[in-house]
Amino acid sequence: MHLSLSAVTRPVERLMATAQNGLEVLRLGGLETGAVPSPVQIVESVPMYKLRRYFPPDSRPGATPVGPPVLMVHPMMMSPNMFDVTRDEGAVGILHAAGLDPWVIDFGEPDKVEGGMRRNLTDHIVALSEAVDTVKKTTGSDVHLAGYSQGGMWAYQVAAYRRSKDLASVITFGSPVDTLAALPMNIPPNIAAVGADFMAEHVFNHLDIQGWMARIGFQMMDPIKTAKARLDFLMQLHDREALLSREQQRRFLDSEGWIAWSGPAIAELLKQFIAHNRMMTGGFAINGQLVTLTDINCPILAFVGEVDDIGQPVAVRGIRRAAPNADVYETMLRAGHFGLVVGSKAAQITWPTVADWVRWQSGQGPKPVNVDLMGEHPDAGEKGVPLAARLITGLGGASEVALSVAKTAADAVVATNRSVRTMAVETVRTLPRLARLGQINDHTRISLGRILSEQAHATPGGEFLLFDGRVHTYEAVDRRIDNVVRGLISVGVRQGDRVGVLMETRPSALVAITALSRLGAVAVLMSPDGDLAEAAKLSGVAEVLTDPANLDRARALPVQVLVLGGGEHRDLRLPAGTDVIDMEQIDPDTIDLPGWYRPNPGLARDRAFVAFSRVSGKLVAKEITNHRWALSAFGTASTASLDRNDTVYCLTPLHHQSGLLVALGGAVVGGARIALSRGLQPDRFVQEVRQYGVTVVSYTWAMLGEVIDDPGFSLHGNHPVRLFIGSGMPTGLWNRVTEAFAPAHVVEFFATTDGQAVLANVAGAKIGSKGRPLPGGGQIELAAYDADADLILEADDGFVRHAEPDEVGVLLARPRGPVDPGASVRRGVFAPADTWVATESLFRRDADGDFWLVGTRNGVIHTARGPVFGDSITDLVGGIGAVDLAVSYGVGTPAGDLAVTALTLRPGASITAADLREALSTPVVGVPPDLVHVVDALPLSATYRPESGKLRAAGLPKAGRQAWHLDAETGEYVRLTAAVRTALAAEPAAPL
Repeated sequence: MHLSLSAVTRPVERLMATAQNGLEVLRLGGLETGAVPSPVQIVESVPMYKLRRYFPPDSRPGATPVGPPVLMVHPMMMSPNMFDVTRDEGAVGILHAAGLDPWVIDFGEPDKVEGGMRRNLTDHIVALSEAVDTVKKTTGSDVHLAGYSQGGMWAYQVAAYRRSKDLASVITFGSPVDTLAALPMNIPPNIAAVGADFMAEHVFNHLDIQGWMARIGFQMMDPIKTAKARLDFLMQLHDREALLSREQQRRFLDSEGWIAWSGPAIAELLKQFIAHNRMMTGGFAINGQLVTLTDINCPILAFVGEVDDIGQPVAVRGIRRAAPNADVYETMLRAGHFGLVVGSKAAQITWPTVADWVRWQSGQGPKPVNVDLMGEHPDAGEKGVPLAARLITGLGGASEVALSVAKTAADAVVATNRSVRTMAVETVRTLPRLARLGQINDHTRISLGRILSEQAHATPGGEFLLFDGRVHTYEAVDRRIDNVVRGLISVGVRQGDRVGVLMETRPSALVAITALSRLGAVAVLMSPDGDLAEAAKLSGVAEVLTDPANLDRARALPVQVLVLGGGEHRDLRLPAGTDVIDMEQIDPDTIDLPGWYRPNPGLARDRAFVAFSRVSGKLVAKEITNHRWALSAFGTASTASLDRNDTVYCLTPLHHQSGLLVALGGAVVGGARIALSRGLQPDRFVQEVRQYGVTVVSYTWAMLGEVIDDPGFSLHGNHPVRLFIGSGMPTGLWNRVTEAFAPAHVVEFFATTDGQAVLANVAGAKIGSKGRPLPGGGQIELAAYDADADLILEADDGFVRHAEPDEVGVLLARPRGPVDPGASVRRGVFAPADTWVATESLFRRDADGDFWLVGTRNGVIHTARGPVFGDSITDLVGGIGAVDLAVSYGVGTPAGDLAVTALTLRPGASITAADLREALSTPVVGVPPDLVHVVDALPLSATYRPESGKLRAAGLPKAGRQAWHLDAETGEYVRLTAAVRTALAAEPAAPL
């Protein structure tokens, strides 16, 4: 057999070419391509960045006009040269050829810049915002801001930070927004959140990422693709022409394209946007300013990689829900993460599409054909790019049946692990709080000041207090508290003293209350709208801490007035010789602490606060011990599963028990952020919920009706709220709130005034129920009760009888900690020598063990037909869809008491006798009311509780089309006529 010459020489030539090219790679790191970078001008150079303008325009007369500017943003770990890897197929070259004006921000290599490794995320965002200003000033045109991967996340954040000022559009490439919806390598979200938080707190505050580490990490995201690319390179090492077309891209990914990350920037990224997912929830902080993506109102174009495992489609598409005020478009590519911006598909699809998009937005061309409005997608329920998709992309096809089986098995494992993780996380979070609560006794040192100090020590840089769009850390608040303590000591306040706090809800009020707690004094919480003279007299205060807004009211009291806070522009203008002390003029550094001072000396049994309420029109002072505060605070944090991922929105003032015990207490114990409001303002509610990233909203009674029923209320797009916590929410409003804020639900609390009995409806499934006893909150029982005789019933053995299911009973609590001196204490109740506190509250307990409030002992309406339990009736009526609010009360007549239920209707709604019959025909306890009537409005207390005093004083309702009475013979509700009303007022009510 004869061999041809070519058959002999070809292998030799191939071997020689391989050796020659391989030697060049070893010596130079790659093949010489002869490529030159695109012409560039440095328009601005500051320590934080350089601003590049590619293909700078010719300034000579007659030069070609410059098109719209596009400012491109690289991620922290990649060189800005990624946009000019090859001149012909790179981003800047393609955009320039299309008539646009390409700009690139270059953050440099932080490990080679003085102070670079101390940069944080805020530094980058503020710098990018300044670069936008420069581009706008230089070109005179609004800027199209385009970012790849994390650079796109920055673009979103800058657009929100600037409220879209000077931005024509935002363009992103593989930039995740809902980061926990889908993570690389299908990492479970709970583990990712916990891990990211841990890494931010304990690793990246000591560690920076070098460029080589970033490169290896990126390659490990898809090791199969990395290995395949290297194998292909080796197999083609003999073919120089084939390699040259991809050589610039290969060298970029293998060595030249990676730069160092600063530890603080990584930590902030992990904490804000992975652990807390605040691009979705809102409330991320830039320079102390709270920002939400709902502030973006310029058009958005998001490039989505179908097989992108880093910026997975479901995570990228989170922008549609996070930015509901923007028109959001997308372009889908069959590409991985880096392939979106570099490579053949990027050159053929991505950058020409960007050029067409910019022209369309500038009115210079039609909408690009591959740009569509982002809508609902099938992947909305997925948790990320499946492993199967990545395998197909990297290795080729595989059996459809085998992949289906693998996916089913993997999904089952993931679902099981997720359930186990959720249970584990909740257990780890809740058990320590309940254990600590259970260990509290009279001599336990515990207080608001102590818990806040513990949190500040554990996470000094943690975000704590949100107000007026700004954020304050635990460390800053704690330092301010200590300074105020020194000021209080300097003016003579000592441990145990009672000091009034007369302040609007603002940071200085929180600081004042906590400072008194840290000092061991008693904070007397005075309402600016209340009877201040009576409150001062009842509580015996000698000093009042006030803010400038309430200074005149405070000076009218016969006490020493101390002024604290008031903002940056306060001007007290105190007359000469005044006895008012301006606390802000005291330099805390000049105050020597006395020997008797010990921070946070309060014991559980000690009085910590005094709050006020009205009972039968009389102002009553209610003393709250540290134990009472701790019970509510730990109970709220445990029941609501509060942690550092949460932001609690405090709608009630801090002088109200709900604000102090539930919102503030729960937030401090849970380590959550607390957002203070300037009172309920329906027009600002949704805005602040998104701006602060509110996850938990506190409420009282019908408060949320002001929001839900406001004509301007609109909740489109994403919202972060997961929970509403409070007490007294009417059943109808409960339904409307959960419908409007789905999937959020309501946790309804009930607590006696002394805090000995606490119930919580955690599941929220039984609307109107008060739930079950709070774990760690002590034992609760229902004592059988005779409403007619107002007696607690005993069994044959002489002990109190337990109420049967759905039988009315008096709520009893086994006391834990100090007992209120005015409490009704009973001994030998269920066993010899046992001790119980009898409350005034009446409940029934259903067969499942859930408690339902039916009223109070003195609130039972005793009619000729039997007892009417007002709260039970109000709940039933509130279940009618047309009803807004309702209240039941008794009206005395010569013939005896009649039970009346007054209700208001939702706008445009009406109610019929049939509705009343269906709702009230068979109350679980007691009998239905004698009369029902519609009123225009129900008076509400300061806490939004419907009041019946004026209605009761007005007597029986007037006859009319919207008033009904219970017919004694038929048991039906019929229209109330004048004749029937007269008869009811004069004659005894006939029994059914």
